[in-house]
Amino acid sequence: MLQYKNILVAVDGSHEAEWAFQKAVEVAKRNNAKLSIINVIDTRSFASVEAYDRSISTRAQEFAQKLLDGYEKVALEGGVESVDKIIDYGSPKSVIPKKAVEKIGADLIACGSTGLNAVERFIIGSVSEAIVRNAKCDVLVVRTETLPSDFEPKVATEEFIEQHR
Repeated sequence: MLQYKNILVAVDGSHEAEWAFQKAVEVAKRNNAKLSIINVIDTRSFASVEAYDRSISTRAQEFAQKLLDGYEKVALEGGVESVDKIIDYGSPKSVIPKKAVEKIGADLIACGSTGLNAVERFIIGSVSEAIVRNAKCDVLVVRTETLPSDFEPKVATEEFIEQHR
């Protein structure tokens, strides 16, 4: 059968990830597929900071939960019948294409071509590149260099991002 049944979409709070999310919602609806939305809290990025500010992991968890709750609501309102939310910890480059895919039995991963971490992308490559190289299922990399002029985020709005800085 040439239908996707379990779609995993990676989100990080960026507009690029939300554009990929919107496309994943449409693919899920067309295929009557389950949509799993994942946010990976990159523990490497705040391990040293947490020694000085113990609340950082709590804030990251709260941000991820609110972000995923917002995406779940949009997906359900958009016609997706089955939505799952996943918060995980570690490197998104390994968690998404390996652990998460295996855990949910994903047959498609959707992600934006860029995201929040431009510095890391410049130095060691992007998360989307790692997903493409390591996933054992199809990958939809949504081109995000120029978002459509009429694109308006519903979840990762400027206000949402400001509230959670």
